[in-house]
Amino acid sequence: MKIAWSDFCLDFDKKTYVMGILNVTPDSFSDGGIYLDKARAVDRAIKMMDDGADIIDIGGESTRPGSRPLTDEEEIRRTVPVIEALSGRLNVPLSIDTYKARVAARALAAGASIVNDISGLRFDPEMPGVVARHNIPVVLMHIKGRPMDMQQNPSYEALIPEIMDYFRISVRLAKKFGISEKMIILDPGLGFGKTFDHNLEILNNLEQIALLGKPLLIGPSRKAFLGKILNNAPVQERLEGTAAAVAVSVMKGASIVRVHDVKEMAKVVRVVDAIKKERVS
Repeated sequence: MKIAWSDFCLDFDKKTYVMGILNVTPDSFSDGGIYLDKARAVDRAIKMMDDGADIIDIGGESTRPGSRPLTDEEEIRRTVPVIEALSGRLNVPLSIDTYKARVAARALAAGASIVNDISGLRFDPEMPGVVARHNIPVVLMHIKGRPMDMQQNPSYEALIPEIMDYFRISVRLAKKFGISEKMIILDPGLGFGKTFDHNLEILNNLEQIALLGKPLLIGPSRKAFLGKILNNAPVQERLEGTAAAVAVSVMKGASIVRVHDVKEMAKVVRVVDAIKKERVS
């Protein structure tokens, strides 16, 4: 049984949502190889849902700095069987983390109901049409360059205005193809063509990006800038740093946080949401 997007209702005025990361890859920066096996990936998705994930985001291609693109066929081979196995077993929506139209189309046919596109609809000219035909939510992320070269001395004259201009262009592109504005979510792309200082500037200025009037997705989980702050802590020792970044993101207006450590971050989100609710009541 496949579950359509219409079966879910994400009310961003009610709460902040937790997106659990499921990388079915051998080489992702944090958990590469752990969930490449389909059975293990399925078990992990179910565990994340039980731990409080509101969305499961499934990706088959690592987009870590310096990574090279996969073929469509390999990305489909990794992701679609997992989506098929999970479709109908979870009471939360599945998201496909891809910038490739063919991968997105196959994933949506298999049971995914959200597209998470790191390119903001820029890398594949067929992607806007796929999203529009399915009438499902799409995450438009900001990136400078491509994963292979994005961290080679990224620079901006004015970071936040440039990100916002990028989003305006992506939103216009989405609308041109018939994607409803209410289906658009924006992600400023922490770590994607950003220096250490850029990442901190984004987190400090989420309220400005929120002025675009779209839900914001923030993905600080275990990222290198947190490790740098924490005396070069390795990936597996960035839990507290992730929690701090998630708390700041939620307080400053994030609607969705994308994380590896779902159980812990769901608790962080619940507490910050309660504080925010008290502040505005």
